[in-house]
Amino acid sequence: MNDPVILNRLRGVAVGAALGDAFGMPLEFKPIVELPKLVRSLKPGRLPAGTFTDDTEMALAVAESLEAVHPLDAGDVARRFLDWYHHDPEDIGNQTRSVLASIERLKNWEKAAAESLRFRPDSAGNGSVMRCWPVAIAWWNCPSQLAADSALQSRVTHPHAECVAGSVFVNAWIAGLIKGADPHRAYEQALSDVEMPEGLSAVVKGAPTMSREALSNSGWARHTLQTAVWAVLTTSSYEEAVIQAANLGNDADTGAAVTGAVAGAAYGLEAIPAEWRCQLRGEWPIRSKKFWSEKDFIALADRLAQLSL
Repeated sequence: MNDPVILNRLRGVAVGAALGDAFGMPLEFKPIVELPKLVRSLKPGRLPAGTFTDDTEMALAVAESLEAVHPLDAGDVARRFLDWYHHDPEDIGNQTRSVLASIERLKNWEKAAAESLRFRPDSAGNGSVMRCWPVAIAWWNCPSQLAADSALQSRVTHPHAECVAGSVFVNAWIAGLIKGADPHRAYEQALSDVEMPEGLSAVVKGAPTMSREALSNSGWARHTLQTAVWAVLTTSSYEEAVIQAANLGNDADTGAAVTGAVAGAAYGLEAIPAEWRCQLRGEWPIRSKKFWSEKDFIALADRLAQLSL
């Protein structure tokens, strides 16, 4: 990738997502923060300040799978998710835990996904939307492959139609931003290009005009998308978008992670506060406890960006 502007945006997606996750971590499961008291810096919570969570860990598993096998291979993704699961991550969503246990039992991700839909047909959590961004970095200029791999990584654990379509929408929005469209124009184009279930479409279309107090920011895919759309389209910087998303509380790390990926694409790496970037930290892969920092996410974005050249 030789275009410095595009490379800055691609790097912004990776660093922006991880930092959004880390920013929201201490606010997770807490009530919405009153406007005069907004948290505006990285704080410690159940983990040290600046530490990313399972949202980013699962995204890194998707990224590693893409690097190893491209286009994406769902069986390889499932194996990497299971490896992560077996090494006792700090946090894991209920839907993800249940499906991974089924994959281990059935020895087949497709059977486990089908079983999930059969027994929990309304389960549309945000676990695949939070981790889809590596696909956007890899295939931002290949629309058909972006859609296919965005959907496939979701189906492994989150086969519900809203989860699948939500992942495709987020990455289509990111791709439009990387190509240079402004946040509103890229959002409108993604809405036009991505077919979504009627209920999800209504939520995403209505998000920009929602009041802050009306946002749920829960663990459902539609609420995470609602948060990201609202946060990005009602602000004008990466910093403010992530602050607004995280301070909604509830599933704060996931809402801010998705917001961070989109805002990172919109404004680029260099627009992310330097004092935040230097605090980014985490362990990956967790089996070897390798320390990750900003430079590792930049290197990852650079490698993924080479896949579509």
